[in-house]
Amino acid sequence: MSKLSRRTLGLAAGALVVGPRLASAAENVSVRLKWLPQAQFAGFYVAKAKGFYDAASLDLTINPGGPNLNSEALVSAGSDTFGVGGGADSIMAARTKNLPIVALALPFQLSPNTLVARKTSGIKGPKDFRGKKVATFFTGAQYTLYAMLAKVGVPQSEVTIVPLGTTVSPFVDGEVDVIMTVSYNTLVTLKSRVKEEDLVLMRPDDFGVASPADPIITSEKVVAEKPQVVQSFLGATLRGWKYAFANKKEAIDIVMAAGGSANLVRTHQEAMLAEIERLMLGAGGKDMGLGVMDKTRIATQQAALVEFKALPAPIDIDKAFVTRFWDAVPAADKKV
Repeated sequence: MSKLSRRTLGLAAGALVVGPRLASAAENVSVRLKWLPQAQFAGFYVAKAKGFYDAASLDLTINPGGPNLNSEALVSAGSDTFGVGGGADSIMAARTKNLPIVALALPFQLSPNTLVARKTSGIKGPKDFRGKKVATFFTGAQYTLYAMLAKVGVPQSEVTIVPLGTTVSPFVDGEVDVIMTVSYNTLVTLKSRVKEEDLVLMRPDDFGVASPADPIITSEKVVAEKPQVVQSFLGATLRGWKYAFANKKEAIDIVMAAGGSANLVRTHQEAMLAEIERLMLGAGGKDMGLGVMDKTRIATQQAALVEFKALPAPIDIDKAFVTRFWDAVPAADKKV
């Protein structure tokens, strides 16, 4: 065998040994949603189904949420790598409790929360909640309620605030006077069971309370130790949302498969995705990009929360809402 042949074989053998070590293994990560599988989280399911996370060398597990699961607490404790938080207000509240939570993006530019009462109750706004029973989700929506009460000078102690489960039945059956709903889901369900003309809808924005929602969160530890994982996850997720809005039928197919057709009604999921698109493209979402975090709006919201004593003290917005990862996502992956 010639020296050249032996050298060629040696290089080839070396490549067989070195190659696998150079290949990057997929990073195991998880994201904790704030509710069960549905179109509210289409971007995550689409990104996973289309291989966007795989392409980013991420092996992602999507964990469902629920009424008794708090993504901020789970992400802070390291049980999940990423999560969908309640809202910008819940991030602030978590930080005042020294939970090392970081928001990476703020998908819902408009508030999805809507408080509902019956017209026959005489309730027209939060000032009428004294002595009433109000049901709310405790996945972040409670802070919106607290801010609305504080805005009109009604102490929380004068209202009976109870946790809300997965149905609107407590309100329909008259067990509570006011119910917190979300525009893309439970409000749609409620209107199918109670005539809309018999309802009073109270949106936070109408009472001077801004409530952007569904922040994509992680912990300070993950940001410090695995910044590339953070960047890859956020980029793939925003790309998933963009694809979902451009391919709604396929996105709903993916959501239905994830949630089970026996558990989800397709027409309801289609209506949900359309409303989610409205919420995400509102304010600066369309012009600046999906998930943009406007710190001026966040600061205004924080000032109101502190003023109304819905937040005990201001937090460092720059530490809680970290924009550098969103800034680094290519415009092609986040602009619709």
